[in-house]
Amino acid sequence: MTKELKRLIADLTQVDALMQRTEATFREYIREVHPTNRRNAANLLHYMALRSLDIRDMQDVLHATGLSSLASSESHIRGQVLAILQRLGSRRKTPSGVFTYDAAAASLHRKSEGLFGKRSRQGIPYIMVTFDTCHADDYASVKNLLLSGMNVARINCAHDDESAWFRMIQQVRRASRVTGMPCKIYMDLAGPKIRTVVPGGGKLKIREGELLCLTDEAHFEAGIPHSIGCTIPGIAAQLQVGETVLFDDGLVEARVEKTEALCATLQVMRISSKKPVIRHEKGINFPESNLSLSALTDFDRSCLPFVQKHADLLGYSFLRTTRDLHELREAMGSGKRPSIILKIETPEAVKNLPSLLFSGMQDTFAGVMIARGDLAVEIGFERMSEIQEEILWICEAAHVPVIWATQVLENLNKSGIATRSEVTDAAYAAHADCVMINKGDFTIHVIEMLKDILQRSGGHHVKKRYTFRPLSIAARFMSS
Repeated sequence: MTKELKRLIADLTQVDALMQRTEATFREYIREVHPTNRRNAANLLHYMALRSLDIRDMQDVLHATGLSSLASSESHIRGQVLAILQRLGSRRKTPSGVFTYDAAAASLHRKSEGLFGKRSRQGIPYIMVTFDTCHADDYASVKNLLLSGMNVARINCAHDDESAWFRMIQQVRRASRVTGMPCKIYMDLAGPKIRTVVPGGGKLKIREGELLCLTDEAHFEAGIPHSIGCTIPGIAAQLQVGETVLFDDGLVEARVEKTEALCATLQVMRISSKKPVIRHEKGINFPESNLSLSALTDFDRSCLPFVQKHADLLGYSFLRTTRDLHELREAMGSGKRPSIILKIETPEAVKNLPSLLFSGMQDTFAGVMIARGDLAVEIGFERMSEIQEEILWICEAAHVPVIWATQVLENLNKSGIATRSEVTDAAYAAHADCVMINKGDFTIHVIEMLKDILQRSGGHHVKKRYTFRPLSIAARFMSS
């Protein structure tokens, strides 16, 4: 055996030892999850241990030796390390509690079906469609969505009311009975709405470099020059000098220059919209601030009885820590509980993702939504590609299904014509377990194109593991 292989065996043995120590250190995390998720929790700990190291040199050696480089092994990471060691001559057996490739694939399949139901088409993600108000009274359109490939109907509790929601659900149930095609009901809690307050629903003219006074809705006085309100009580006292404040999905960027009890002085740093204004009821993001803000609002609490009675899946918006999950479970009590979908849309949620997953796995089934709209604004658009990939890796290590959301084929849905970049983005969605489509005028067309894109892309990989199906380019060359 060469010196290089001996070193490789030693390095892999050290990695395995670290995985075992990590599992022992954090065993309490494993004990607290649902019994059906304990092996998944252990695998997540093993993956966290591995990803705390820089193993790029070892991966190069593994690849050069013709062995697995540990890439795309998130779902069975310790099992893969042990399998490599066995190939290198180790007599150590894989313990029964450690996932092999086949066992991990079966577990991932069970978790996805447990959340989203039986697959209508194998090899591509489930498709979730956001309902519009019109779907409450349009059975034909709902039936067409189901026939086109919708697996999950999404109802956003931030819009409409219980009467409309009930009619939407009735249309789905009826269409499902008639067609024999199952469809899950997903309901999004609205979460805290952080919005601007401008008198009379108007707009505030701004220019780069000028100072604004940001205060809460209760203390906002109309007519004060360069003043804008915010729907978060006591917002000024929660900000720190130097922090960034973003308005209208990041079109306007400001920086905190001074804070007082009732007013935070902001300087406008950038205006990226054609019109230099901040309008009423536009979103505000505080990506660097630690806000004292519950993810569960009074309105959410009032919606919970209806959601618990009718929904299969509950989307939890703007959660940040495990305390938010504890608060939701307490509010639901001992009644019927839909499976919780953790919507990752804040920097804190990204930072706390492992602990949120362990908390989510206290239930039999849990899922994650990469809510790319607010998340991109909060973390910066330039980081979005990196972060969404990291979320996919970590969730696969936990065997927690992922929903890919926000602006999937958005231009196609609004105008009937897709852009080149959004087609590429839609293809990348095949790495997730479910893809969410927003409402629009061309939803059926979007579903058909999305299925085609996912089918073509899915033939090249299973989630994040690339597979080699025959390439038509290669086949044509060989036949020539």
